Amino acid sequence: MNDLTQLQVQLDSHIAVLTMNSPPVNALTRTLNDELTLALDRISEMDDIRVVILTGAGKVFCAGADLKGRAENIKGPGDLLAHSRRTRECFHAIRECAKPVICAINGAALGSGLAMAASSDILICSDKASMGLPEVDVGLLGGCRHAMRLFSHSHLRRMMLTGQRISGPELLRMDIVEACTTAEGLMPAAMELAATIASKSPISTRMGKHTLNVIEDMSLRDGYRYEQDMTAQIGKTDDAKEAQLAFREKRAAVFTGR
Repeated sequence: MNDLTQLQVQLDSHIAVLTMNSPPVNALTRTLNDELTLALDRISEMDDIRVVILTGAGKVFCAGADLKGRAENIKGPGDLLAHSRRTRECFHAIRECAKPVICAINGAALGSGLAMAASSDILICSDKASMGLPEVDVGLLGGCRHAMRLFSHSHLRRMMLTGQRISGPELLRMDIVEACTTAEGLMPAAMELAATIASKSPISTRMGKHTLNVIEDMSLRDGYRYEQDMTAQIGKTDDAKEAQLAFREKRAAVFTGR
């Protein structure tokens, strides 16, 4: 993916590391927005990639929308609608990526950055990380609906109404993230987690993520029925048969993604 300018992509052992690099604070520019969407769509159809790590270069994960660029992109009728569509599709590209996405939050994840994290599958952070919704200070809104997937009713509204930031250690205490490491330990921890996921059947993790996305807003009865139907489909795959055979033979399974 050498055609990307604000997104660094490293492919290694079934793992894709996506590093946002839009100095100075990795604001979500139009370019970065479009490159993230493009990269995730490509990865969805790359059989050799089984898991994604999303992180930021430097000391900030993503400081939110690019307010300076916003003025350049919204000049006439229809521009605001197009801008809003591009932005929300970027977040959906993370959630709907066929491969599990680990969000390694290295610094401040504000507004759009928080929405990216909330759209990911598994969240870990460093002790330098934070989350917040600072839009109240610039007369805007951003990422609140995504943040509802992470924070309680009262706490989310406090964040939105006051601009409060939640630190990395506090995110761990609140069970928002799975781990809070040192700055130096963040990517090794993310890679270790990614390697564990990559060792599983790619068809099982892909169909599992899809199932969780679909049943998230279903009733208990309908959601579990859908999950049972998907389980039956997964059980017919070569990978499922290989997993069961390897279990009986007490050896490591060799998955082919079929």
